[in-house]
Amino acid sequence: MTSSNDASANRALPYQAHASLKGRTILMSGGSRGIGLAIATRAARDGANIVIMAKTGEPHPKLEGTVFTAAEQLEAAGGQALPLVGDVRNDGDVAAAVAAAVERFGGIDVVINNASAIDLSRTDAIDMKRYDLMQDINVRGTFLLSKLALPALRRSGNGHILTLSPPLNLDPKWAGMHLAYTMAKYGMSLTTLGLAEELKNDGVSVNSLWPCTLIDTAAIRNMPGGEQIVQAARGSDIMADAAHAVLTGAHLTADSAGSASSGNFYTDEQVLRAAGVSDFRPYSLGAPEEKLVPDIFL
Repeated sequence: MTSSNDASANRALPYQAHASLKGRTILMSGGSRGIGLAIATRAARDGANIVIMAKTGEPHPKLEGTVFTAAEQLEAAGGQALPLVGDVRNDGDVAAAVAAAVERFGGIDVVINNASAIDLSRTDAIDMKRYDLMQDINVRGTFLLSKLALPALRRSGNGHILTLSPPLNLDPKWAGMHLAYTMAKYGMSLTTLGLAEELKNDGVSVNSLWPCTLIDTAAIRNMPGGEQIVQAARGSDIMADAAHAVLTGAHLTADSAGSASSGNFYTDEQVLRAAGVSDFRPYSLGAPEEKLVPDIFL
């Protein structure tokens, strides 16, 4: 099976970067595979420094990649990488990751809250251990990593927190479909909303990014029927390009800079259209655009 990352390396993608992340230091939760690794790899191609804190230090029986193989991929792409085995639920692990990033690279310019757990069970079916897991990783983990990195981000002069979470869409259907997961993802988005306001005078931008369509990941492929489902998905490279555009400001015009650069709930298509992309077909795995599966919360 060819991963979406491998596939994207063999075809031209429509996003043309006009700015670089070279020399900037990114601290990411998760990132040993999937969308997080794709975002990190795109930054590494610019020559960024990337600190990945993820739980997978040893090979997983069902999921490809560890934090160490991810670091090897990032360095092969042209970046510097610091792999750390840690759990975003553990205060000590997160504090140690922040300290290690500052010690190794002299500071932190970007925090990417990528780690997330998912369970789409309805309320009567959800196991409370799964509920707690989603709250701990998605909400508390995002809050904690952002909180502990704030001093370094303020010193950056160009600090940015980017969280992979959806717009705060209060259409009742999303809460009604999978209440536990919706609360956990919206908790991440509330962190974006609140920190953007809290940090508006500190030189730190805070935004969220969410895909318009299903994205091909190992987690989706491992679901029942996942191999069929991802045929109507896009590759993770669309999120990688969109994150790059947000972090470099490629989506902003002279009139939309300043306060408009923080507190946004972007979608990948929205950002890339603003950055000049008009044809999204190269990002899909082959399905026509009208056959792609829309993502939730939109």
